[in-house]
Amino acid sequence: MFVSNDRIAGELIRQIRGRSGLSQAELARRTGIQSSVLSAYEHGRRQPSAAALARIARAAELELTVAPLSNQIDLERSGTVLKAVLDLADAMPKRRRGELAYPPLMRLGRLSREQPRAGG
Repeated sequence: MFVSNDRIAGELIRQIRGRSGLSQAELARRTGIQSSVLSAYEHGRRQPSAAALARIARAAELELTVAPLSNQIDLERSGTVLKAVLDLADAMPKRRRGELAYPPLMRLGRLSREQPRAGG
């Protein structure tokens, strides 16, 4: 799910409340943040500081960690590209190809022995 940068904090607070089962009022009480301010954070009307986000997570008995998101973005992008390639492959006209013709292995072995070696 894509969340715009200005909505990340609100979405994070919503997920914290969802996982903990706490109401906005209870989470506000536990953090010492006014209920109206917590609501403004959650609805994207205000942006909380990193310290406020950590305090909100801690009040819900969760830990807030920061990790690179690039792996998830790269995986999603790779999946999108793979789907596009497979869709293009499905859209290509179908034609039956003949079997690949390889020379017999015995003949290949003789050819390599018959060829003069470099420098010899």
